[in-house]
Order: sequence, then structure tokens, then C-alpha cells
Amino acid sequence: MRYVVGVDLGGTKTAAGVVGEDGSVLITEQIPTLNRDGGAAILDATAALVRSLVQQAAARGVVVDAVGIGSAGVINAVEGTVISATDAILGWTGTQLTAGLRQRLGLPATAVNDVHAHALGEAWLGAAAGTSTSLMMAFGTGVGGSFVVNGQPLLGHRFVGGHVGHFASPYAYHQARPLPCSCGHAGHVEAIASGPAIHSAYVREGGSAGLTDTRAVFEAARLGDELALAVISRAAAAAGQAVGGLVNILDPAVAVISGGLADSGELWWDAMERSLRAELLAPLSNVSVVRASLGASAAIVGAASLALHQY
Repeated sequence: MRYVVGVDLGGTKTAAGVVGEDGSVLITEQIPTLNRDGGAAILDATAALVRSLVQQAAARGVVVDAVGIGSAGVINAVEGTVISATDAILGWTGTQLTAGLRQRLGLPATAVNDVHAHALGEAWLGAAAGTSTSLMMAFGTGVGGSFVVNGQPLLGHRFVGGHVGHFASPYAYHQARPLPCSCGHAGHVEAIASGPAIHSAYVREGGSAGLTDTRAVFEAARLGDELALAVISRAAAAAGQAVGGLVNILDPAVAVISGGLADSGELWWDAMERSLRAELLAPLSNVSVVRASLGASAAIVGAASLALHQY
């Protein structure tokens, strides 16, 4: 059986695993992402992580023959370069991602955005397994997504496909003014439906500044805090409307919902799904809407699937 290494490179941590062509994950490791040290340092650390996994696999008689990487940022999947990235990873834009890993490891490498990798994992072995089309949307620190068709993510002409947090939402307003979005624009889905947006809305609307993060807002809601309940309900409704609108456009076999908010419990999920289904066109009323099922391994498995299919 063939084995490859799948890498999930995010703004705070980099996880990787040895994955078989049957989807089995043999070994995993994780390191902090050197997000203040520039592209070369990150590639050095990532190569060292992969090398460690390759050596551990070899000790078990397993040969690794390629590397797939899902990375934060806009990734040119043809050239394997980072087109753009936020300041979450300084000096990442312009990094020769696959060429750098090939040079350091002597293994063929392929790359895609980390959310696409996540969606590929769910499409291959997770909540969307067995379907020909799936829409995955992730709601957490940001809002991202991917549309997978026959095992391939829709990347877009400029590789920007999947930025589903960055279209207008009627919920993303406060006192008739659009809320600022992380992308530099305003009034977008991410500005109202992300985890940080929930906390910001709670504080902005008079909630206790002592609640320092989104998790604390959810705990307050569970204890009956009416403002926390209202803020979470509004964010979930915005998320559901966004997913429903995209389902109307794309008509996927299944909509997979991922991220920290999807895992936060029924308080968010029920409001999100009600809003989603209220948005759907009649022929889509019974579309399957499910939670992602692979957890932290999804992007590792999805990145590995890229390498397995390309090499």
C-alpha cells in the first residue's frame, strides 16, 4: 500500500500525519507554526516535521513517497506558491511552498489552501464520503469553505475560490452601518458569523467586558444571559442564511458544517439550521446538512489525498 504525508499548516500550529491510500492514519505529530519568523523558517520546521514522520514510518517498514500540504493563505495549487496571506503568518506571501519542500525533502509535493484540504478530507472519508458533490463551510475564527466536485475542490481562476465569508450579509450591520470585516471591507458574513464576531457583538451591545472570549459568551448564554443568547442566535442565523444561499446556487449533494461554532452545541446549530432551511428553494428543502466528522485529522487526510491522487 502507498503512503504519503499530509500536512495541515495553520497560523498557530502545523500538524502532519502518515496516511495510507486507504485513508488510514499511521502516525501524527504537531509543532507550533513559526508564524513570526518568515517563510524559510516555516519551511525548515515543516520539513523537519515531515522528515521525522518519514523516519518513524521507515522504522515500521513503511515507505513514504510524496507530501501533500494544506496551508493557510491563498495558494496557487498549480505552482505551489503562496499568493497572499494575512499577518497571522508574517512573510508567508510569496513563499515557494512545494518547491521549498521538494528541495528540503527530496520528495514530490503538492499544495492547496487548508480549508480546501479540510473539505477534501470530509469528501473522501468524512461526512461527505460517497457523494459526488459537497459544500463545506467552516465557522470558527473566520468563515471559509470549499465546494468539492468528484474529489476536486473548486479553486477558481485565481485560486481564491472558497472565500465564502466574504460576501454581503444583511445581518452584518450595527446601527445601520456595515460591520468591518477582517478582509478590509465591511458588511460581510464573517463580520457577523465568526467566533470573534460573536464576542465583539456582545461587548459592543453592552455585555460584560469581563467575558473575554467567545467561549465565555456561550457559557453566559447557557446560564440565561439574554444578550448572549440574542447575539449567538443572530450570528447563527447569518451563518445559516449564507449556507442556504450557497446551497441554492451550487445544489450540492450534502452541506457539511465545520469549525468551532459547529461543535459548540445545539444552541448555535439549531438556529443555524432553521435559518438555512428557511433560505432554501423548494426542490432543495430536504438537502442533507451534517456536522463534519473527521475533526482535527480532516485537513491532514485531505492534503494526503491530493498527494495520493497527483503522484
